[in-house]
Amino acid sequence: MEKNEIVIHTDGGSRGNPGPAACAFVVEKDGKEVFKSAKFLGIQTNNYAEYRGVILALEWLSSQPFNNMTNLSIVFFLDSELIVKQINGIYKVKDEGLRNLFFETITLMNKIAGIFVFKNIPREKNKIADFLLNEELDKFC
Repeated sequence: MEKNEIVIHTDGGSRGNPGPAACAFVVEKDGKEVFKSAKFLGIQTNNYAEYRGVILALEWLSSQPFNNMTNLSIVFFLDSELIVKQINGIYKVKDEGLRNLFFETITLMNKIAGIFVFKNIPREKNKIADFLLNEELDKFC
């Protein structure tokens, strides 16, 4: 991992689609976990929850001192191929609700000094974020 690289694993999910939903993220810097958080979202779709996981992480990131580091690389790992391809501009965002979340994501990214990379990974490589969101859902369902 590069010195000025931050790795963020995000996840979002719902029990039912729509159904009770939550999102979570885990931040790593220099190979060490530095922060993690989860949030219950009420009744929402799975894709909504996936976007909210990214947005929650970006909101946190924008308030951190390393936000202004030079040559900062921010690598997001998600198990949602759809969201990764939409953020990377490969897929159009056709759903109006998701389009609003997409623009919120881009707006937050533009406020953070850094180079963003979004990568899709299998669910089994996103275990901590997945665990956190399910732990959050268990509190409410």
